Amino acid sequence: MSWREFPRRREGLAHALDGGLWLHRFTLDGRPMAHLVSSDRDELVAWGRAVGLDPRWLQYKPLRDPRTGVRVAAWHWDLWGDLLPPRPATTDGSPTDAPR
Repeated sequence: MSWREFPRRREGLAHALDGGLWLHRFTLDGRPMAHLVSSDRDELVAWGRAVGLDPRWLQYKPLRDPRTGVRVAAWHWDLWGDLLPPRPATTDGSPTDAPR
């Protein structure tokens, strides 16, 4: 039950719509957040339970598959604060969001 991040949104979306877990970071009103997205609802519910999220908070939003243009059933968790994983480290060992 591990998620992945992608440098390109299209790649992450394709991964999520194939049933993988895609962590998509963004900022809302200056606050760092992320969506954990997948077409595999059961996998998202299992991940959420493992970190203490209530399955009722899971949000449904069909997404357009960039490869076919067809809308696919998908769900996501809104993550912020303590639930937001740190950014992966760069090749020099510092987090990618560390000041340079």
